[in-house]
Amino acid sequence: MTNDTAPGWAPLGVAPLDAGHAGVLAPQFKALGDPVRLRLLSMIAAAPDGEICVCDLTGAFDLTGPTISHHLKVLREAGLVDADRRGTWVYYRPRPELFASLARLLDGAHALAGVGR
Repeated sequence: MTNDTAPGWAPLGVAPLDAGHAGVLAPQFKALGDPVRLRLLSMIAAAPDGEICVCDLTGAFDLTGPTISHHLKVLREAGLVDADRRGTWVYYRPRPELFASLARLLDGAHALAGVGR
């Protein structure tokens, strides 16, 4: 993705998404719709070194390791994070270009604020 909204993706409130673009975006928003995944993503994005070890994520939740791994897999498959295995541990980092693209997509939604009032 580029620094601009992806080709064909006008901000919401400016132009409707076509079915193809909606199909690409839906898994990303679905991944963000779970509270555990949203917290995980916020922890990954806020990591001081730009990445965080899974070992530093699991202690923040009252969930099993496999459950945390499942949620991280969903974030990875949605393209919201990248991961690298280093020995025993996996390190996660956000994909800022995707965050920026999603933010620009939603930015046009402010045009909807006056609708229906």
